[in-house]
Amino acid sequence: MDDLTDGLQSMSFNSSLSEINRPSTSSGSETTTTWTASSLSCSTSTNHHNNKRYYTQTGDPYWDGINRIRSESVNGKISLSDLKFVQRLGSGDIGNVYLVELKGIGDDGKEKEKCCCYYAGKVMDKKELESRNKQGRAKMEMEILEMLDHPFLPTLYSYCESSRWSCLVTEFCPGGDLHVLRQRQPFKRFDESAVRFYASEITVAMEYVHMMGIVYRDLKPENVLVRADGHIMLTDFDLSLKCDNSTSTPAQIVSVTANQTPSSAAANLPHHDPPANKFTSSSCILPHCIGPAVSCFRPKLRRKKKQTSRRGGPEFVVSEPVDVRSMSFVGTHEYLAPEIVSGEGHGSAVDWWTLGIFMYELLYGYTPFKGSDNEYTMANIVARALEFPKEPSVSAPVKDLITQLLVKDPTRRLGSTMGASAIKHHPFFQGVNWALLRCAKPPHVPPPFVIRETEDSDDDDSCSGTPMDYY
Repeated sequence: MDDLTDGLQSMSFNSSLSEINRPSTSSGSETTTTWTASSLSCSTSTNHHNNKRYYTQTGDPYWDGINRIRSESVNGKISLSDLKFVQRLGSGDIGNVYLVELKGIGDDGKEKEKCCCYYAGKVMDKKELESRNKQGRAKMEMEILEMLDHPFLPTLYSYCESSRWSCLVTEFCPGGDLHVLRQRQPFKRFDESAVRFYASEITVAMEYVHMMGIVYRDLKPENVLVRADGHIMLTDFDLSLKCDNSTSTPAQIVSVTANQTPSSAAANLPHHDPPANKFTSSSCILPHCIGPAVSCFRPKLRRKKKQTSRRGGPEFVVSEPVDVRSMSFVGTHEYLAPEIVSGEGHGSAVDWWTLGIFMYELLYGYTPFKGSDNEYTMANIVARALEFPKEPSVSAPVKDLITQLLVKDPTRRLGSTMGASAIKHHPFFQGVNWALLRCAKPPHVPPPFVIRETEDSDDDDSCSGTPMDYY
C-alpha cells in the first residue's frame, strides 16, 4: 500500500458528502469548487423518537451498502472514514483510483462485518488540484457523473471530501481496461467480431452522452473498462465538454426511403448556421483551466422548400449536439481529431473520429497516424491519408466504416449530422440487435476478482505482487 493510502487510512476525516439523487444536474459557476449536497430521501426514512435512520433495500447491493452506511451515520452522510482503501488500482492526471470497501461501525465502536461490494474511489488532492489549476476539471467530472444513468456508463454512488482530500465513489470494473486486454490477445489485437461488440457498445454510450449535451473528447482503450459480465463501461469524464439545456439540439424524426441510406437522409435535415453576433456567447460549461473561450449557440433553422416524403421507410430519432463548439486543445495525441490539431474549433464530431481510431487500434494493434513523436503524429493526422495494412486481413465493411469515421473534414464525417443513427445503420453492424445489446455474449468475461496480496512480496518482477491493471 502506498503512502497516500496509508495517509487516507490513518487520518481522522472531517468530511462532507454530496449524495446523488437522480436525475439531478449541476450548473454552477466555472470558478467555484464548492459542491452542494442533496439527500437520498427516496430510500431512507427517519424515526424522530430515537433519531435512528432506516433504509429501504433497493435490491442493488451497491446502493444498499451506501444507504446502510448513511442510515448508521449520525448526520446521515458518508465520510471518508467510512471507506476502506484496499489497494491502488491506477492513476490519472487529476487523481489516483483505489479499490474501496465500505466499513460499518456498531454501537460498541467496533467494526461490523464488511459489505462484500467493492467500489472504485477516485481520490484527488485538493491542494494539488489548486496548484495545477485543475479544480474545474474535477468539478466538471463530478457534475457529468451525476447526470449519467446508462448501462455502459459509470454510476456515481457518493462524493466525499475532507479538508485535503476529495473522493468520487463509482463502480468498480474487475476486468481492467481494453488497452491491457488487447495486449493479452494473440498478436495484441482483437478479431473483427470482438471489435464489433465493443464498438457497438461504445456507439450506444456515445449516443446517450451526446443526447445529454456532452462531448466526451477522450475515447481510447485505456478509458473503456470491462465489467464483471464482460460488457463495457466508458469512464474518465474530466476532459468532457458539457452544454447547458438552453443550447441542446432538439430531437428530430428522420425517415429513410427505400433508395436512401441514413447518411443521404441527412441532407433533409435543417441546416445549422452559427449566428455571427452570438459566437462569443458563453452558455457552455467548460473548466476555464482547460482551454480558451468556448461558445455554444442556438442556430437558426433554414428549412428546405421541398420536403421528401416519409412514406416507405423507417423513422428514427436523431439528437446530436451540433451546437457545441470549443477551441480548446484536449485529448490524447494519437486520438486528436484534425480540427483540434488545426485549432479550427470542434464539436461532437470529434467523438466519431476517436471511434474510428479506437476501432483501428483494436483491429491492428496500433493507431493509424502515429509518428516518431507527438509533432509528427499531429502532422500525420492533418495531412496523411488513411492506409490499411495488408495483415491482418479484415472485411470491406469494417474498412469502409473506419474510412467514413476518419474523414478529416468534420462536416463530412459519418455521424457529424445524423449522429449514432448513421453509424448504427452501417453494414458493419448488420445483425446487431441494438435494443438487446446487454444480452449479447461478450468476447471476454473476466475471471472472478481476487484481491492480490502485496504485503509479502518485495520482488518487483513478481506479477502476483502487483496490483491489477486499471485505468
